[in-house]
Amino acid sequence: MADLIRCAWAGNDPLYIAYHDEEWGIPVHDDRHFFEMLCLEGAQAGLAWITILRKRENYRAAFDGFDVATVASYGDAKVAALLADPGIVRNRLKVNAFIRNARAFLAVQEEFGSFDAYIWRFVGGAPIVNQWRSLRELPAQTTEAGAMSKDLKQRGFTFVGPTICYAFMQACGLVNDHVIDCFCYGR
Repeated sequence: MADLIRCAWAGNDPLYIAYHDEEWGIPVHDDRHFFEMLCLEGAQAGLAWITILRKRENYRAAFDGFDVATVASYGDAKVAALLADPGIVRNRLKVNAFIRNARAFLAVQEEFGSFDAYIWRFVGGAPIVNQWRSLRELPAQTTEAGAMSKDLKQRGFTFVGPTICYAFMQACGLVNDHVIDCFCYGR
């Protein structure tokens, strides 16, 4: 595996390499995973992604495995416990966003039957496959990410700006942004 060509951002950190090789850019159709990634991408705002990756298991434990109905039911006592948890980023706005987004997520599931059915509409039901030669070419956001951000915000979601939405799209395989030399590009 060490001889494989990867996107340069994967670097040498084993956690980053595993995330790159086994998750990033692979199309997702699982609502629980979508909710987790929406939360984690929002938690990452202003931080390095590796910070969140290193805390991911702590987030899973703290937020009940990202069970959306459970997170939607959190009250003040749970928020206080989360803000005291050193295993996560203890930012009140971000913690409250997880809860607010869980409630909005449930409403989307009710309206569309699943978050999966809703979210894939922004890319016409199939991944956008780009043909980048270097990381310098990757955009921070796109028209599709902007449309997703606007619609999510109208539905009550927070921490879902166009840049966060684009990172979410990359993470969940709505877009394939592996550079063309990367061994993951063609899968």
